[in-house]
Amino acid sequence: MSIVTSRILIPIGFSDQSIIALGQAFNLAKIKKSEIILLSVIEEPNKIESLFLDDRTHELQQKVNDKLVEVGKEYTEEYDIHVETMVAKGRVYEKIIEVAGMVNADLIVMGTNGTPKGVVKKVIGSNAERVVRLAHCPVITIKGKQHKNGCDNIILPLDLEKQTKEKVTLAIEYARYWNATIRVVSVLLRDKQDIKDKLVRNLNQVEKFISDADLECSSELLEVNKGKGLVKSILDYEKRFESDLILIMTRQEDVFSNKLGTAAREIIYQSDIPVMSIKPHEREDVPSPFTY
Repeated sequence: MSIVTSRILIPIGFSDQSIIALGQAFNLAKIKKSEIILLSVIEEPNKIESLFLDDRTHELQQKVNDKLVEVGKEYTEEYDIHVETMVAKGRVYEKIIEVAGMVNADLIVMGTNGTPKGVVKKVIGSNAERVVRLAHCPVITIKGKQHKNGCDNIILPLDLEKQTKEKVTLAIEYARYWNATIRVVSVLLRDKQDIKDKLVRNLNQVEKFISDADLECSSELLEVNKGKGLVKSILDYEKRFESDLILIMTRQEDVFSNKLGTAAREIIYQSDIPVMSIKPHEREDVPSPFTY
């Protein structure tokens, strides 16, 4: 009987954000008994730049790999986890996706600076967004601030999407790693009262399902005015419990539209706590998980 090895891919550019993500990933890897792959990507210069620069790519790759090995050795000694290092050349998000598939990673953990400055939010083209949109495994994005090692509260926003069970199953898996409480929440705009009963039934069913799995769970329906919106409601809600992780679902359609849904993007870039994004496996007509 073959045993599938869990592997966490950590793209690292040695920024403060990527180092914070590194620490979080190792804490999780120790619990999951996962291997770690550290990846740095050297972006290729454009054709004009290459005319005026000496090609020292190999030398740079060696220096970057030496640094990765040094970091990996330090964390290996601290966490007793198997670490591999890789240096790739090309577009950052493309190489992250390529390597994640090549090593069969079941999770990507990466730092993000938040909303890129000078970029219209509707057309954000950051590496973090593209990785979230294109990756075939869950992606945890972490903004640049300190986070505690464990996880006490996981926020699980739900609507009436068809893939609810898939998201709930993943929430249960990660809640068990930390013995965390799952706090299920739905947001109802006051002009959408026609779906209130369905949302309440959905919340109750999910809460029972999680509780039957021997995990602490709460559920709540937030009724808000249209002006407040979904994203602010969820972010305000997580602060009530000093939460540690928000689990959202993106859409299969995002791969073809070349952008994330508005709410998913805003949560990723505005959240002060880590956000785990997953894509549903089904390819049926999937409504936005954040549109009511």
